[in-house]
Parts: sequence; structure tokens; C-alpha cells
Amino acid sequence: MVMIGISEKAQGSQPTLVSWLAGAGIETMLIDPAATQSRDGRRILHVTEVGMARQHDILIDFADGAPVLRRAKIGRPATIIFGFEDMAFGHALIAELIRPRPMPACGEPESARFLGLAARIARSDATVLLLGETGTGKEGVARYIHAASPRADKPFVAVNCAALPETMLEAMLFGHQKGAFTGASGAGEGLFRAAEGGTLLLDEIAELPLALQAKLLRALQEREVLPVGATAPVAVDLRIIAAGNRDLAVEVEAGRFRADLYWRLNVMPLVLKPLGARRQDIRAIAAALMLRHTPEHEELAWPTAQALDRLMAHDWPGNVRELENVLQRAMLMRDGTRIAADDLIIDRAPAAPRASAPAEAAPVAPAAIAEPTPIRLADAKRISQARAIEEALAATGGHRLRAAQRLGISERTLRYRMADMRAVA
Repeated sequence: MVMIGISEKAQGSQPTLVSWLAGAGIETMLIDPAATQSRDGRRILHVTEVGMARQHDILIDFADGAPVLRRAKIGRPATIIFGFEDMAFGHALIAELIRPRPMPACGEPESARFLGLAARIARSDATVLLLGETGTGKEGVARYIHAASPRADKPFVAVNCAALPETMLEAMLFGHQKGAFTGASGAGEGLFRAAEGGTLLLDEIAELPLALQAKLLRALQEREVLPVGATAPVAVDLRIIAAGNRDLAVEVEAGRFRADLYWRLNVMPLVLKPLGARRQDIRAIAAALMLRHTPEHEELAWPTAQALDRLMAHDWPGNVRELENVLQRAMLMRDGTRIAADDLIIDRAPAAPRASAPAEAAPVAPAAIAEPTPIRLADAKRISQARAIEEALAATGGHRLRAAQRLGISERTLRYRMADMRAVA
């Protein structure tokens, strides 16, 4: 939990603020604004207490009318004023203004407890396995674990295993010697050694080829890597965080992932829920995204209460990435100074076509009824996969990356599936 001081007058102006902050993982304690404070401490004060405020503090007030956010400048603290209509988003904004930078935005008490568990895990050196749909914020949690760990002052290196060419994966991860392969004009240290002393995030871990999984297992067990072309291993000291959007236990059952590597990675599993199952997180993340995408010199376009209701009612199949796209479009295309519900262009996944009622047909003699051709289970699975891929590509205008995200697979896996479809055709 983060601890923030709040003055009695500030708390009185926004009586429900303290409970919202507590649910978002930020505890408060009443303080005397005139008392001596630590240089880096942050406080929430009332606007009338500006004379006792420092730049890191936040001044708040309750007032009906157009909401106001003035960001902090040199020598001047941030000020935020809003009334009852804008209270939900206003509270989320205050939380994001005082939340420590590495901590992901959250508003659900369950999400705050999840981050508390992640912070406890961070104090150890245990390997972490982050699982969740694409766009749920796995890399953000990984960065938070690194920032809360004793390795925080060392490098954090993130690599998407699906984005690297398969032929170069081993050299990219473990390094290579000069002349180890065509084009290796110099030696490369590899990502394991680049993260020395810090944390290495292996995202989309399920996309690693089986042969490379065996070498990764050895690196995890022995804490040493063998660069391509080298004859002696090199010791490494780092923490591994693996992430994926598929259930690795299912991948093991299917023979696509090594069981021994799974158990080596599955020391501390953390599962992120889809954004649609974290309703209070939606407004917290929306506040964080809008602060990020609004230039310092521009006024923040507050969403109306109706716009916020619409955001929280959507199920967000694309998770945080979809929410970010919707907000960026609304910020650019809005008609007024605020974001209205009509400014939110939310894409809907195409509905499955409904089966139409069969047309009335003339009676057919029993002898003319053809025996249905039996279909093998493997063929049914292949046909179902092909139909899902075709629908995803049609819904995204042929954009492979977005189609892969809809399907919950990597772009590289989508390419393999499409190649299989062409081979069968």
C-alpha cells in the first residue's frame, strides 16, 4: 500500500475520496499541513492551504460547474476541482496524480491486492510467470515487480519471443561469438547478459521453439548461458519473468511446451484478469491514459459522466490497448471541450451470422437422401480454425497483427496457421 497524507480540510471537501483511494491501493493519513514534511513526501491539501503546499502536493476542492485540472509547474502544485457529476473521474485522476510512477493504475480493490502480492513477490528472487490475455498489462506488472525489487537499479530488458526471427532467437537471447554465423562480424552479448544484475522479461514465452526451450531450461537451472559459437558457458545473475497469453499447462498437454520448463517457470504464477472483469480499473486506467496523451500545455478533456458510464459498460475484448485506441480517437475527434458519449467510437466484434430458417422444400423420397459424409475430428478442428482466422482478418481489414490479437495468438503463429491453410487448399 502507498501512504499519502491528507489534510482535514481536503478530506472534508471530498468525503468519499479516502475510500476510493483505499480501494485503489493508496492509504491516507490525516496530517497537519503546517507540520514539517519530508522533502519527497506527497500530500493532498485544500486549495485554501496553497500557502503551505509544495510542488509535489495536490490541491483539491469541491465545486459544481466545469471541472478543472491544472498540472504542477515549477514552484506550483497541481490543482484539481470538480463537483458531484465529475466525482468518479475526478477521484481516479487524483489517484493517478499521486500514484508512484512504476505502480500500474488500478481502481478495483482486488487489483490493488494483486499488486500488493506482486510487490511481496518482488522482494524475493523467485521466477514469476505472468498469464493473461493480450493487452491486459503484463509488461506493466513485470516492470512494477522489477521496480519493487532489490534489482531496481539494474537493467530491465523486455523481449517478445514471437517478434524475433526463429533463426536468430538463440543468438539474440544467449549471445554469439565473432564469426559464429554468416554476418556475425563481431561478438554479441545477448539479452541475458544485457540484463545482468536486473530483470529479463520473456514475453510470449509459448512461442519459443521446443529446441530452444531446452537451452532456456538449462540457463534457468545453471544460471549460465552458452553463446552461439562459444565453447565455455558464461555465468549470469538476473531474475526471469515469463509472460504469455495462453495457458501453458494446455500447451504442455498438446506437446508444444516442455513440462520441465513449465515447472521451472511456474514458481510464482500471477494471472491477470481481462479488463472487462475489472470495472473500477477502467476509469483508473482511462485517467492514466488521458494524462499520458494530453500534452502538458493543453487542457485535459474530461469525459462526461455519460461518457464514463459508456466506457465502463463496454466489455473491452481488446483490453487496455482497445481502451487506449478509443480514448485517443475521442481526444482527437471530439466536438467540444469535453469528451461526450457520442465521441467514443467503440468497435464491435462482428456478430456470428444467424442461421436463417430453412426454406420449405418439396418432399424427397427416402432413397434420394444422401448419406452424410463422415468428417474426422482433426478436419473439423482445421475447418473451425480456418473460419476463425478468416473472420478475424475480415474484421480487421486484413491487418495481421490486429487479427492475431483478436484470436489471442502471436502474429508469427497466425502466419504459420495461414501457411497451413494454403498448403491444405
